[in-house]
Amino acid sequence: MEQNKDLIQFDIPLAKRIHLNNSNSIIKKKLLILSPFILLLCSIFTLRLIRNVEIGPLDNLNFQSQINYDHRLLGHLPYAEIPKEKLVLIEPNIEVHMDMRDSLLKMREEAKKDGIYLVFLSGYRSINLQNDIFYSLKSIRNQEAAERARVSAPPGYSEHSTGFAIDIGDATQRETDFETDFENTDAFKWLIKNAAKFHFKLSFNKDNKYIDYEPWHWRYEGSIEALKVFESSNRKF
Repeated sequence: MEQNKDLIQFDIPLAKRIHLNNSNSIIKKKLLILSPFILLLCSIFTLRLIRNVEIGPLDNLNFQSQINYDHRLLGHLPYAEIPKEKLVLIEPNIEVHMDMRDSLLKMREEAKKDGIYLVFLSGYRSINLQNDIFYSLKSIRNQEAAERARVSAPPGYSEHSTGFAIDIGDATQRETDFETDFENTDAFKWLIKNAAKFHFKLSFNKDNKYIDYEPWHWRYEGSIEALKVFESSNRKF
């Protein structure tokens, strides 16, 4: 009887150990089966976390590169000043690049044949003169630089410094000089229809997001040098 008790006492804990071992074995098997799925989920989570961390800086870099790619300053592209030896006088106090002289004068003559009288308001402007215009008038008008830049380029960023830009008015309506009302003149309407024949292009149209509309401001693109100068401006982003 005592022996049976000992056996029973011995067998019971032994049975418990066997039961525990089977349970652990089952859990281990389940873990082995599930481990690939758990690893896959962890990998997906890690990749998403890394992507979320990196996407912000990458977007910022892309945006920054688009802003700085063409080196704009307050919306204006940089332009080198034309060497003095390439300038020619077409009227008192008005000089232009020698490449565009003939086309410009021919355009005026052709307009005259159609009863349109073009007047040249401003051609080449040195960087020093542009400096005076930008900073002096900005102070007089009590404007911030960004506000002033919508109507006048900072020094070193004006098409006029290249010698290829020309401001044009209507000789019969001088009150529209340097005014958006110039677009209502016969001179402007003639230019829109005919300026391209002489390789002239309106620089700042109504779609320009950086600079105010200037119907009087035209630039010449009829030579290789001129095309190179305005290559960045003509590039579409």
